[in-house]
Parts: sequence; structure tokens; C-alpha cells
Amino acid sequence: MRILRWLAAPLSPLYGVVVRSRNRVFENHPERSARVPAPVVSIGNLSLGGTGKTPVTLHLAKALQAMGWPGAVLSRGYGGRRAVDPMDVEPDSDPRQTGDEPLLMARALGPGRVVVGRRRAFAALRALAHDPAPRVLLLDDGFQHRALHRDLDLLLLDGVRRWGNGRMLPMGDLREPMESARRASALVVTRGSRAPRPEILAWWERHGSGGPVFWLDFAITALRSFPDGERISLPAPGLGPFFAFCALGHPEAFLADLLVAGLYWSGSAQFPDHRALSPEDLARLEGQARAAGAAALVCTEKDAVKWKPEAAGALTLPLWIAEQRVLGAEPLVEYVASRLEDLTAGTR
Repeated sequence: MRILRWLAAPLSPLYGVVVRSRNRVFENHPERSARVPAPVVSIGNLSLGGTGKTPVTLHLAKALQAMGWPGAVLSRGYGGRRAVDPMDVEPDSDPRQTGDEPLLMARALGPGRVVVGRRRAFAALRALAHDPAPRVLLLDDGFQHRALHRDLDLLLLDGVRRWGNGRMLPMGDLREPMESARRASALVVTRGSRAPRPEILAWWERHGSGGPVFWLDFAITALRSFPDGERISLPAPGLGPFFAFCALGHPEAFLADLLVAGLYWSGSAQFPDHRALSPEDLARLEGQARAAGAAALVCTEKDAVKWKPEAAGALTLPLWIAEQRVLGAEPLVEYVASRLEDLTAGTR
């Protein structure tokens, strides 16, 4: 990957020109952003994946529902191949059509709560056609998707990785220049307890909009066995050591979260983001786990959502799914709910 980035380095200035030009088009022609008859909250970031957009989106959807704001999540459905687009995602949908993260959210939220579509304005209209219609739409990974107007733009920043080397693709991880942070209504710093707060606040003061800053954390709080679903709350002394594996944009974060939860691993394996692991892959991982002296395998919910129960049929080591929670999000939820109340005050 590093070699490919160096080979593509001459394209980095051109990429920056294209991104800035596109942004100017939307800034000069706001009518190009489609509006729908419901408030839209975007959850996104400046960089490539790994900031925790999906767990934050899922947490917001659940918390707002409990506060009287039933919503629907709109997702691109990255990696899904479907004949019908946009498409409702149900708990029993095929991940090959929907993508892994939308299916993960649909299983947590229930039927009629997630819609995938390459053109998310159309996905929004499909969601609003549900009965009852959602009161709010959550645009997952929406910061760069400016074809749909948003009323609230939440910009996520990984407090540990932050902005990487500060360069745009392909030499860095930034999808947009840092000054694009001025579009954000608020900054949401994930893994905030490990973040250098003064440095991030100075960055936000220089590049951001002046909106509020929220600090969140992720914690692995339980393990669920696959495929039978037995659940163990953490901490649980005596488990492990584990062999950890995942197909994430930034696997280092998962490995660190395991250690913070007291789940020690003796070996690990990483795969490209969104990769669907086959039963043969799992068998090879078990061999690596035994060679590393591991007593069990552990992966993320995003990995496991792509498997059918029989995928683990040949395994003899236990296979555990790490359940992750968002911590410290109460101020963020209250802020979003308050803004929604302001947005809809004159429409009731």
C-alpha cells in the first residue's frame, strides 16, 4: 500500500484541485443540494475510515428514538451489489447486496430503519415513504456527500490518529483539505480519553467552524459467541489469550480496544476493509491461532455480520464477537436533540 501511494504521489495535487473545485460548486450553487421534508443529520469525517462513524450513528439513532425522534439511517451501502437501488435493509437482508455496516445497523435497530442507495436523496425519499415516516434522517458517512442538504453536520475525528500526516489522498488519509472543517456544525472526537485535547482544540480553532466539541469513547463491554450467541459481560478474568482478526480500515484501533478491555491477544491478522471472510479463511485463522498459543478467536461485529451460522462449523476453538459501546455521548445527544427541536419548532 505504501509503495502504491508513492507511485500515485504526483496525483495528489490534482486530487486536491478536484475536491476544492467540487466544493466551490456546492457553495456557489446551494440549489444543487436536494432538500427533503425532514431534518437531516450527517455523521462523517475528513479522512478515510476508522473514526467510528457507524457506532456513533447507531448510538444516535437509538438515543434519539428514546427521546421521541424516530429516525432512519441513510447509507451508501459500500461493497453491496444490488439490482434495486435504493433498497430497504432488513435484519435478514443479504450483506452482499446491502454492505456490512448497513446490515449491522439494521439488526440493531429493527425493520424499516436503514436504507441504502448510491443517490442518498432518493434513499431519503424512500425512507420518508415508510409508515410511519421517520422524524429525522441520519446520513452515515455523509460529510463528502453534498448532493443531499443536511441541517446538522457532525464531523468525527479519531483522537488518537487525528489527521495523520495532514496530507490529502493518495499521499495521506485526508479526503478533503483541513479547511473543509469549517462546514461542520460540531466536532466529535472519538477515543477522546486518549486524545491530546489542547492540540485538537487548537486545530479546531484554526480550521473549524467554532461549533461545540464533544469527546466520546468506545469500549468493548461484552463478548458474544458465534454462532450460538452466548454472551459474557466484561471484565471476565481467565478468558484468552485470544487470536484477534478483523477486516477494518484501521485494525490497530480494534487491537488497542481489546487490550483496554482486558482481552489479551497472542497473535492477530488483518484483512482489507469490508472483506468477507470465508469458512476457509476462518480455518486458516484457527491454524494461526493455535500456532500463536491462543485459546480462542475474537473479531468485530462488522466481520461477523457477513457470516451464516455454518461458517464456523469446522472450527474447534471458540469464536467470540466483541460487542462495542459508545461512552460519554450524552452531551452530544442532547445537542442534536436540541438542534432538532429548533429546526422543527415552526413546522408542528
